[in-house]
Amino acid sequence: MNDWLAAVLLGIVEGLTEFIPVSSTGMLLLTKHFLGLEDGFWDTFNVLIQLGAILAVVVLYFAKLWGQVVRLPSDPRARGFALSVIVAFLPAVVLGLLLHDFIKSVLFDSPQVQCIALIVGGVILLFVDRFAPQPNDHDPLRLPLWKALVIGLFQCIAMIPGVSRSGATIVGAMSMRVDKRAAAEFSFFLAIPTMLGAFVLDAWKERHQITAHAHAIPLIAVGFVVSFLVALVVIRAMLAIVTKQGFGPFGWFRILVGAGGLLALRLL
Repeated sequence: MNDWLAAVLLGIVEGLTEFIPVSSTGMLLLTKHFLGLEDGFWDTFNVLIQLGAILAVVVLYFAKLWGQVVRLPSDPRARGFALSVIVAFLPAVVLGLLLHDFIKSVLFDSPQVQCIALIVGGVILLFVDRFAPQPNDHDPLRLPLWKALVIGLFQCIAMIPGVSRSGATIVGAMSMRVDKRAAAEFSFFLAIPTMLGAFVLDAWKERHQITAHAHAIPLIAVGFVVSFLVALVVIRAMLAIVTKQGFGPFGWFRILVGAGGLLALRLL
């Protein structure tokens, strides 16, 4: 597989899957596996290009987020929103630092685990989408701190590739009586510090992988740009689907991909 084509394909997969609850990491690792790309650099590549998709959230929600930032000194509600994101982010910081090496060396190298996680997560998503309690929180900027903490704990489950960071946070939020659209948007906001932290940590710990690859920086730049452009389109489409149909389509998609991946692994 040509490296430049692989970078484009992985960028497309990242942009398509980062914000829908189907596990971008699981999809990227399965794509890498079936493209025959080696471990090491391409695992690091997959983590780093996720920041491109996160930039799409910043662009699309810039006015809303900037409005919160400028009101921080004077508006208690703006400070409450900032604190809710920080509280939700902290569990991932602690576990990410503790488990980084185990996740990269063990879980990233198990396509079977990723496929099974896709299937199990799909079933859970279908169940929660249908039977979640009636929501009483409809504004992602005004979530109680205790709910933000629970959502952050759910996010930690997504350290298992295939679980889906957005899927875990959305399931956690809906279980806490947060409206579907608000759950999705809070997941977007929480992704900004989470993926930025993952980017910095992985870039530092795997810097030898980057410097050892002949075209590392240009390849990462290509994947970054492609994931950003694709994510711009996907975020709007996802919110439209969630508003009209809920998360059911994404649950079935996870199950089909996971089952297809297990079948392909057995045959190949």
